[in-house]
Amino acid sequence: MLRWIRQQLGFDPPHQSDTRTVYIANRFPQHYNPQRFADNRIISSKYTIWNFVPKNLFEQFRRIANFYFLIIFLVQLMIDTPTSPVTSGLPLFFVITVTAIKQGYEDWLRHKADNEVNGAPVLVVRSGSLVQTRSKNIRVGDIVRVAKDETFPADLVLLSSERVEGTCHITTASLDGETNLKTHYAVPETAVSQSVSTLEALQAVVECQQPDADLYRFVGRITVTQQGEEIVRPLGPENLLLRGARLKNTKEIFGVAVYTGMESKMALNYKCKSQKRSAVEKSMNTFLLIYLGILLFKAVLSTILKYAWQAEEEWNEPFYNQKTDQERNSSQILTFISDFLAFLVLYNFIIPISLYVTVEMQKFMGSFFIGWDLDLYHEESDQQAQVNTSDLNEELGQVEYVFTDKTGTLTENEMQFRECSINGVKYQEINGKLVPEGLTEDSPDGSSPHMSREQELFLKAVSLCHTVQISYDQPDPPGGDPFSHANGFSSHMEYYASSPDEKALVEATKRMGVTFMGSHAERMELKAFGKSEKYKVLHVLEFDAVRRRMSVILQTPSGAKVLFTKGAESSILPFATSGEIDKTRLHVDEFALKGLRTLVVACRHFSGEEYAEVDRQLHEARTALQQRDERLAQVFSFIERDLELLGATGVEDKLQEKVQETIEALRLAGIKVWVLTGDKHETAVSVSLSCGHFHRTMNILELVQQRSDNECAEQLRRLARRIKEDHVIQHGLVVDGASLSLALREHEKLFMEVSKNCSAVLCCRMAPLQKAKVVRLLKTSPEKPITLAVGDGANDVSMIQEAHVGIGIMGKEGRQAVRNSDYAIARFKFLSKLLLVHGHFYYIRITTLVQYFFYKNVCFITPQFLYQFFCLFSQQTLYDSVYLTLYNICFTSLPILVYSLFEQLVHPHVLQSKPALYRDISRNSLLSFKTFLYWTLLGFCHAFIFFFGSYILMGEDNSLMGNGQMFGNWTFGTLVFTVMVITVTLKLALETHFWTWMHHFVTWGSIAFYFIFSLFYGGIIWPFLHTQDMYFVFVQLLSSGSAWFAIIIMVIACLFPDVIKKVFYRHLQPTGTQKSQMYSNRVAIGDDFIALQPLSRAKNQLGKISLLRPPPRPSDAWSPCVATRRARAAVPAWHGWLSK
Repeated sequence: MLRWIRQQLGFDPPHQSDTRTVYIANRFPQHYNPQRFADNRIISSKYTIWNFVPKNLFEQFRRIANFYFLIIFLVQLMIDTPTSPVTSGLPLFFVITVTAIKQGYEDWLRHKADNEVNGAPVLVVRSGSLVQTRSKNIRVGDIVRVAKDETFPADLVLLSSERVEGTCHITTASLDGETNLKTHYAVPETAVSQSVSTLEALQAVVECQQPDADLYRFVGRITVTQQGEEIVRPLGPENLLLRGARLKNTKEIFGVAVYTGMESKMALNYKCKSQKRSAVEKSMNTFLLIYLGILLFKAVLSTILKYAWQAEEEWNEPFYNQKTDQERNSSQILTFISDFLAFLVLYNFIIPISLYVTVEMQKFMGSFFIGWDLDLYHEESDQQAQVNTSDLNEELGQVEYVFTDKTGTLTENEMQFRECSINGVKYQEINGKLVPEGLTEDSPDGSSPHMSREQELFLKAVSLCHTVQISYDQPDPPGGDPFSHANGFSSHMEYYASSPDEKALVEATKRMGVTFMGSHAERMELKAFGKSEKYKVLHVLEFDAVRRRMSVILQTPSGAKVLFTKGAESSILPFATSGEIDKTRLHVDEFALKGLRTLVVACRHFSGEEYAEVDRQLHEARTALQQRDERLAQVFSFIERDLELLGATGVEDKLQEKVQETIEALRLAGIKVWVLTGDKHETAVSVSLSCGHFHRTMNILELVQQRSDNECAEQLRRLARRIKEDHVIQHGLVVDGASLSLALREHEKLFMEVSKNCSAVLCCRMAPLQKAKVVRLLKTSPEKPITLAVGDGANDVSMIQEAHVGIGIMGKEGRQAVRNSDYAIARFKFLSKLLLVHGHFYYIRITTLVQYFFYKNVCFITPQFLYQFFCLFSQQTLYDSVYLTLYNICFTSLPILVYSLFEQLVHPHVLQSKPALYRDISRNSLLSFKTFLYWTLLGFCHAFIFFFGSYILMGEDNSLMGNGQMFGNWTFGTLVFTVMVITVTLKLALETHFWTWMHHFVTWGSIAFYFIFSLFYGGIIWPFLHTQDMYFVFVQLLSSGSAWFAIIIMVIACLFPDVIKKVFYRHLQPTGTQKSQMYSNRVAIGDDFIALQPLSRAKNQLGKISLLRPPPRPSDAWSPCVATRRARAAVPAWHGWLSK
């Protein structure tokens, strides 16, 4: 604790230098003061058992409403107020307790997950043997053993593996979403230490940089002492095994821990997600401030009127209420403040404290409906929709811009080889053979035809230049021969690649007769037309985003040195000096126009002297400790030139099902769709046309290949003029990454003007951070539109987190996008129902919930204010304290909660078939100031009817009892309260369009509960109450026929104008939603005739969803959109009926 305090005050920074020194096996030299490092605990929880109460209370009282009620509660304790402190304290305690339990449970789940990770068993080398300990006990410098398929418990520098050369394969899907196998290396001096005894004797020191969040950057060196001689080797990312990655295809490895716990790269990448707040929540806070103003106005006005009234002597100190000496001598200012606070307490219930807890319960429970929806369940992958945050449910109904990735989101991310160009001739694959375009294969089952040198070299280049790894059924090859699988020991092998493109290409060459059999140490083996060939790997020039190509230098079986390279056409063709360059460029453009992903393949042959120079430069660059990356880039440029062009490949990534229909539905709903992709211009445009993002009749504008600010600005002005001059209904805009960077640098406003006038925008060649920047640009524009980002890969995480709502697609690129999203779905087609149906329902439910809460509290407290005019502003309360306390908690809470969970203005099938209905709720239209004002004024009107209706009934000389007895003030207040409870409950019933048995139960049950409670509460003398004001009051009230008549008359007087208004507007000025309600009513009638269809489809899908397995009875299972049994039975039939 002392060390932590010193660090916070800046006296003891955790890292005193820019580097850290790690002694392997913690074998420190004498008189060495070791550096302090973090332990290996991972902490994702928010609270501890010691700080939960104070920290949670602090966070809850940061909310204005909670803090306000705390102040009111304290005021009630300190001064003499008209109501008991229980009236404010009990609701506040209820809200704080419910919220604390919810947050405590969520944090307990985080603690549970942390304990599971920190308590995982690991093996470390200590005192010459393997010792099992817990993950949290790993220290920096410990040698850790990791077995196959285990995850690395800390960031380790690889020391050795089961392989002699010290390599291992890992997958980093949990870190960056990449599912490919990556090869990591140990330095030769430690790779030979494959046993515990040799590792214990190893004398080595690792020097590296301090912890850094960059997953792909690691700079260090290892000094190994052998026979008194120090050998220094550089360390890079290829030597570091990151925590969270998984060991694959390697029996075991040993590594030394260099970064542990919260200093590991995985922990440093835990981005604290910014708190996203919905538009409804912002409006709710604004309305709370308005009601706070109303409250202060009432309190100030009442205080002033009290003193104005008391200015007359007869009312200041009447004979029946003489002041004490202390009251006469007290300070006028203090008395004024005391009276003001008393009125503040009296009227404080106009601020609905239970609104927060009801909204949280509605969001939390309502979020389960998305996961339960069978239409969002993907049967092939057995994946259901999931909700990662329930705070944004209603935001799904407010989306104006959708930003979507292309690969894996609009497409399947399943690559299929389609065409290639070899030596200027286009070929297509037919039955595993290369056939020139326009020809057919006459002998599909015959032997492979003779291939030319160019064709064979092209296929070998594709089979050798890649990062593909192989997994065999048989894990350990017999006899230790790494290529024994090629000799028939295994009948099945599966390729793993860094990208689906590479896997598709290697599988295609295998079908054509050139099979990649695997790599081991520095050898790669091919089987070309039945003949085995082994190549020695001399150097690998890794792919990077700047060069956009990868290369491999091999020694062929004949001893020749050759470089094979592949990459984007823009990074290969400029460096090619021989081959059919022009024809290949033309073919690449043709492939792109067909929507194919293209790669260009080339080679270079080295003479002995040329290779010697290449080898020398590569060695110098790779062993440099300073500016290693820059020197490597220079050497790579020197090597990858004077290329011989071999050809190009075209791979198809097919569209997902119903992508075109989904994009069209979003467009009809008034949502603009932007596609942000890293693909080349031609490929992206072709896919946009095929998926319906661009229409053939759309005027396509282009902002591409801009090289300067002035050029970019001029092009933007030309586009702006074209949009104004062209009388075309729809425009589409295509932008590339480089041009976008220029446009956003100094011409943001101009770019926004052009893009907003386009109905579809396509951004190609985009970097991940550029995607987020585009989202932020639209998000912060003056109109403040609601944005939604959808993607499936780690490169989409930044834009998913930046958008108001982030959607992750459960695709083939890991789970990074899903984990960082707000919602996750299995396919892009599910987005239409998520927005058009669930978003619509969530929005109308919560907007009515918020406004109804304010309405019923205005109805509640306004009679209390009016009553003061009749009691000389003496702060006499109109209602009993128990009624004050239970009004929001019990009497009126359940109907609005059930409404907010199940209300459906329109049948879900109608919402999907008529996307334009989404426009009716856009721009937060149902929670505008106009509708808020309507609900508020309605509350005041109803409150006036409650109060003055009761007052007129109970005039000064009216007796409502058969025996001539008069009613008192508690009876008057109870009559007002009774009319109010019935009216606000029935008002919600009038707003309800979708009735279920639960609606009936809570609506009529709430009214019945009020009557039963009041009879029970007023029929007994409660010994723990210091006053018995309500004893027999309610019984006497109900015994009066006049009171019953008054209740009925006042309820009708309040609600009848609402009914008239609804009928008038529905028939004379119906909205699109109201017209659809009539249509959906006809749909419901039709259910009677279709409800006899079987539930086979629903039962099959329900059986696959764990949340609903097993249902108690098929007829009792329900979903949010199909709540009644008849509607559920009609779902399969409706699908068939609508498709006819």
